[in-house]
Amino acid sequence: MKTLHKKQKGLLVIGLLLMCAPISAAAMHIMEGYLPFHWAVIWYALFIPFLVMGLRAVKTLMSQDMNIKLLLGLVAAFAFCLSALKIPSVVGSCSHPTGVGLGAMIFGPLPMVVVGGVVLLLQALLLAHGGITTLGANGFSMAVAGPFASYGIYKLCLAFKLNKKWAIFLGAMLGDLVTYSVTSIQLGLAFPGTEGVMVAVVKYLGIFMFTQLPIAVGEGIFTVLVYNLLIEFKEQLGRAGEVL
Repeated sequence: MKTLHKKQKGLLVIGLLLMCAPISAAAMHIMEGYLPFHWAVIWYALFIPFLVMGLRAVKTLMSQDMNIKLLLGLVAAFAFCLSALKIPSVVGSCSHPTGVGLGAMIFGPLPMVVVGGVVLLLQALLLAHGGITTLGANGFSMAVAGPFASYGIYKLCLAFKLNKKWAIFLGAMLGDLVTYSVTSIQLGLAFPGTEGVMVAVVKYLGIFMFTQLPIAVGEGIFTVLVYNLLIEFKEQLGRAGEVL
């Protein structure tokens, strides 16, 4: 029992370290009021069905043992802290890690839709990071597109017998880049300018990549490091350890 308590305390320490990461509130995902009203509504309409399916998936997880709840809380803290570290980028948005890839690769993408949505809501309300009107758009890019991409890339890498740590790295890194590709599409659709949507999307994407590519690589490396720490506690996590 003493060993078990020590291992559980170790997981809590990891969570506390993540929660203590430096947070700045000077920038945003897509900021409040930036999208035209009809685009804000459209992205909400696309996001909500995934959120409903995600809530069902989270309900199933929460009905299981305490260690699974602890692990879910940990990946939520990971997503909150990483996505709150930001570098100003395209006008009306910013570059930052997303943090949702880790949870997607452990639990699947649907629970991370809820986690990502809650993270974005809290950041909008408490950190002036994002907004309520743009929550649907930010949620679709970071809480839907990112987790599904990370999960799909991770599973594809495993199917091709790639080393699991490389699969995690690529899942986290490419999932991050997919998130920003979707954000670029969202901004290009909303603000096509005189040259059209495709040119606008390419321009937004090109600007994002200057800051986002190295951030995505860093997120991939950090995700592998955190996963390695979780593996150390695998046996003590019981049923939760089975998903690692």
